[in-house]
Amino acid sequence: MRKYWLLFAQAVTITLAVLFVVALFKPDLLRWRPGLTTDGLTIRQVISGTPAISTNSFADAAKQAIPAVVNIFTKKQVRGSRSPLMDDPVFRHFFGDRYDPRPQQVSNLGSGVIVSPNGYILTNHHVVDGADEIQVALSDGRTLPAKVVGSDPETDLAVLKIDANKLPAITFAQADSLRVGDWVLAVGNPFGVGQTVTLGIVSALGRSHLGINTFENFIQTDAAINPGNSGGALVDAAGNLVGVNSAIYSRTGGSQGIGFAIPVSLARQVMEQIIREGVVTRGWVGIEVQDLSPELVESFGLKNNEGVLIAGVLKGGPADRSGVKPGDVLLQVNNKPVSDSSSLLNLIAVLKPGETARLSLARKNQPVEFNVQVARRPRQAAETEENSN
Repeated sequence: MRKYWLLFAQAVTITLAVLFVVALFKPDLLRWRPGLTTDGLTIRQVISGTPAISTNSFADAAKQAIPAVVNIFTKKQVRGSRSPLMDDPVFRHFFGDRYDPRPQQVSNLGSGVIVSPNGYILTNHHVVDGADEIQVALSDGRTLPAKVVGSDPETDLAVLKIDANKLPAITFAQADSLRVGDWVLAVGNPFGVGQTVTLGIVSALGRSHLGINTFENFIQTDAAINPGNSGGALVDAAGNLVGVNSAIYSRTGGSQGIGFAIPVSLARQVMEQIIREGVVTRGWVGIEVQDLSPELVESFGLKNNEGVLIAGVLKGGPADRSGVKPGDVLLQVNNKPVSDSSSLLNLIAVLKPGETARLSLARKNQPVEFNVQVARRPRQAAETEENSN
């Protein structure tokens, strides 16, 4: 019996020694994750070679992203209103041209992201809107003129082009790879002080109904985003682009820990359309909708608050020609559920003009379906465009 106990003690000692050596020299071999589950049994499975993410420093991520982020400087001429007194020769004799509103040069600054080695740059529409002159300052010290390839005010994105090659382009992250709680870095030129990196986490995903853009699906982050950061890069812990910095919530003009970035999936979709066609084309069916409040659900005698209420139908528009009426409740577009007005806007926008969309509705609590030929979304006034589809 004593012999067996000695063998057991030696086996335990050897096992502990092996685990100590592995933990010292190959710690990754001891990383576990949940595996397959069968009849309530959870099996943990070893992950071999999974790199540990260090939060001691994000220098490598910053080193990868910084060369691809540029500073953008714009100028435009603004002329004030001319006073009628300037046409009086006596007034001009005594006061000269001091009250003549000559054109004034207004400067603006922002940031951008190099998306291809041959000079395409992604930024915000509001950074370059109305600019007469655009200059791009690269990380290597060069400053080059840029032209606008195209812009999309409804997502606040624009694409610029500079005459240069072999530029350090950003690496795009996988679409929808970001999670709430992930580390992110915001890179840009806040307040014109120069290239700056700030750190935070993803506070929320899919933020909408903010009234910032027509199409909203923002990443919210507490990484400091300040004036001048607009159009800069939001990158993950590996330095890959996950969003384009766009706006902040602030009562003072400075960062209060609530910043918003356009996700890379939407930015890439818009960017590729602009580069390929010069404009962004979206679907439209000619309806106005509103979200279903408890009061509307009760007023219309609905069974639940699923879908959105069609508040208006444009006469002669695609939906009107197909038989859709005000008071209908839109539930699905091509079998994809409609949760609110924001989701509907995105569902219809991705439809191609000329194709047929199937709308599933409820009319007086009875299911009905219509085939609607999608038209091209027109440009609309900012105050009406949010709920027009």
